[in-house]
Amino acid sequence: MRFLKAFKKTIEFLNRMKVIDIWGDRNEGLSNDDKEYIGRKPTQNSYGLIGMIMGGIAFTFGDRYGFIPVIALIFCIVTFFTFDKEKEDNPWPFYVGIILSLIGLYLFITGQVHSLII
Repeated sequence: MRFLKAFKKTIEFLNRMKVIDIWGDRNEGLSNDDKEYIGRKPTQNSYGLIGMIMGGIAFTFGDRYGFIPVIALIFCIVTFFTFDKEKEDNPWPFYVGIILSLIGLYLFITGQVHSLII
């Protein structure tokens, strides 16, 4: 029961942090009608994008360092619960991050390596 309360508090904290605009006032200079129009449109969950990037890093380096896919997988699963179907339009970055993390973890567990061509 304590775990569920702590998990709920964590999700509430992450939802509060999601509202903070780190880029400053990006709607500066727009009319009120434009601001209302932008406010009605669904947005992208920033945690999903971060999770997808972490999943890509987990896939890239997961065959050598097993802790990276584990951290990315935990991050993607925990932050998936911050997804709001009414305000946000796309849960797929979470799914992609989870899948890439699982592939990186599978590579580490089985001892397989992949060669990246850059």
